[in-house]
Amino acid sequence: MNELFLILTLLVSFGGTVLFLRLFGKGGLFAWIGICTVFANIEVTIVVHAFGMDQTLGNTLFAATFLATDILSEVYGKKDAAKGVLAGILTSLTFILLSFLWVHYTPAESDWASGFVKGLFSNTPRMLLASLIAYAVSEWIDVVLYHAWWGLTEKKTGDHRAMLWFRNNFSTLISQFVNIVIFNFGAFWGIYSFAELVSITAACYVIYVVTSLLDTPFVYLARKIAN
Repeated sequence: MNELFLILTLLVSFGGTVLFLRLFGKGGLFAWIGICTVFANIEVTIVVHAFGMDQTLGNTLFAATFLATDILSEVYGKKDAAKGVLAGILTSLTFILLSFLWVHYTPAESDWASGFVKGLFSNTPRMLLASLIAYAVSEWIDVVLYHAWWGLTEKKTGDHRAMLWFRNNFSTLISQFVNIVIFNFGAFWGIYSFAELVSITAACYVIYVVTSLLDTPFVYLARKIAN
């Protein structure tokens, strides 16, 4: 069932991005980035086996943040895309702070949840920090590359709107590679062997390649909705 759940998560992640744009405009994209960032930081602590590979969860939700950033770049410009990245970074910082506090509360005798919360979050500061650094660096690269490719395609074609698929995919594919390398090696170095890390990273990147290609129609749809 893992494969089915991943596909459903992808549809919710990408569909939600466009839906929030349609309902709330630019502010909806900022909100969706925050939502996906929080849930991705929780999911990324889980490793599952799907499509013949071991991979961390959170891939599809993080992919949705890149989709939202690309839509912000395409529709609203580089300045708003940078604000979207900042929104994601501040959301991650807030989540790290709050999750750190959660595990240090003294629970009441009637409490039943704190043990589960501590089990999940007491060992994840390193993962969350690695996730934050990977997110910040890769999203910044994504925005810079998106507009660099845009300048190149506009110069080549003479059309400001042409070759959206090119700038969307090639900015995301490169930035996602940076994202997954920084996160996996930062979060799991010493926990998994080097060979296992390479295997997990390769598997995650395969997923990112697929999600990057699949998000292109959603960028076109978002541009149509916004215009």
